[in-house]
Amino acid sequence: MITVLIAAYREAGRIGATVAAAQQVQGVGEVLVVDDGSPDATAEEARTHGARVVRLPRNQGKGRALTAGIEAARGDVVILADADLGPSARFLERLAAPVLRGEADLTIAVLPSGGSGGGRGLARGLAARGIWRRTGFLPRAPLSGQRCARREVFRRLLPFARGWGVETGMTVDALRAGLVVLEVDCPLTHRVTLTGAGDTWHRARQFWDIAWALVRRR
Repeated sequence: MITVLIAAYREAGRIGATVAAAQQVQGVGEVLVVDDGSPDATAEEARTHGARVVRLPRNQGKGRALTAGIEAARGDVVILADADLGPSARFLERLAAPVLRGEADLTIAVLPSGGSGGGRGLARGLAARGIWRRTGFLPRAPLSGQRCARREVFRRLLPFARGWGVETGMTVDALRAGLVVLEVDCPLTHRVTLTGAGDTWHRARQFWDIAWALVRRR
C-alpha cells in the first residue's frame, strides 16, 4: 500500500483538491495529512475529503511535521507531497514507479519548468551547490517537496532537518547513506507564489533553514 503524506499549514481552500487527486493515484490506500498547527480549517477540509489527519498542537515547521508523518504512515511506500498541488497530484504515481520496480531508493519530482517546487534563485542555488559539494550530485530540483521512498528508507533518514531545510538535508543524508536517488520529470503544478513582505520573510527563513541543514552536514 502507498501512503501519500502531506504536511500542511494554513492550506484551507487548497488541501481538499490535493487530497482528492492524491486518492486517484494507483496503489494509494491512505492519504495522511499532518496539520502543522494551522489556525484555519485545513484539518477539517482534509478530513472531509477523505484524508486521515494528524494534528500537531502548534506550528513546528515542515521538517518536524514530515517526521511525525513518517512515524504515523501505514503504507509500505510513502509519497511526500506539498499541500498546494491541487488536481495535478494525480501525477504523483510517476514518482512511485521507479521505487516499486527497485530502480531507485528515493525519487524526486522535477516540475515542468525545471524548477525545484519551491524557492527562488538564492535558496535554490544554495541548496544545489551545498548538495553537490557534499555528495558530488548536482540536482535539478534540490528543493522539490515531491518525493517517494519505501517507509523503511525514510525512517533511516529520520529525524529530518528542521523547517525548510528538510529536502536539502534529506538528499545529502540519502546519498551519503549510499542510496540511489533519481530525479523524475512530473507534470505537477503549484499555486503562484506571492511577492509581498510575507513572501520575503518566508524566503529568508527558507534560506536560513537550508544553510543550517548544510552546516550540520559538513
